Amino acid sequence: MENLSNSTAIRMAERFRGFLPVVIDVETGGFDAERDALLEIAAVAVRMDADGFLWPEPAVSAHVEPFPGANLDPRSLEITGIDPDNPLRGALNERMALDHIFKAVRQSLRDADCQRAILVGHNAAFDLGFVNAAVRRCGHKRNPFHPFSCFDTATLGGLAYGQTVLSKTVLAAGHSFDTREAHSAIYDAERTAELFCTIVNRWRKLELLER
Repeated sequence: MENLSNSTAIRMAERFRGFLPVVIDVETGGFDAERDALLEIAAVAVRMDADGFLWPEPAVSAHVEPFPGANLDPRSLEITGIDPDNPLRGALNERMALDHIFKAVRQSLRDADCQRAILVGHNAAFDLGFVNAAVRRCGHKRNPFHPFSCFDTATLGGLAYGQTVLSKTVLAAGHSFDTREAHSAIYDAERTAELFCTIVNRWRKLELLER
């Protein structure tokens, strides 16, 4: 079974009130979650080491077929560089794509002894809105994510570094960011996960220094 988290740390279950942070990034055919196509989705769970620091796990991702009647805004496709009709994408329908992502997230929940996943995203309401819309369209009954709570790295980045744009915030946090790779669900999810862990770990270091 594909697994996003190999570390069984009870402390993770205690750190966020039983929630497991899972970074989600979506690439879409526009900004309207109800009308515009979901085209890519990637998930990165985080694990906690024995010292209470967070680390990203490998990403799980899927290319997604536009749902019947979905809108595809040419301006969005130009930004992402996605060709929805390219057969080499190996795209899955929305139900299969969600199954693929959710299966890995549920395994991570079991490994971390957490009750539910909480979505982490950069401008997280956008990603959560598209996930929830796809769940509704499919009638999916096993969504592991909290339906409305989320962690937003745009907000956290503004607090920690005074930056809200993903690329600028990642750079301010001391990591690299390749703009040529941006607007890929996997790349953006990995950079967002890196950023989230860095911010949480920064707080953890302060906790340890105060002891």
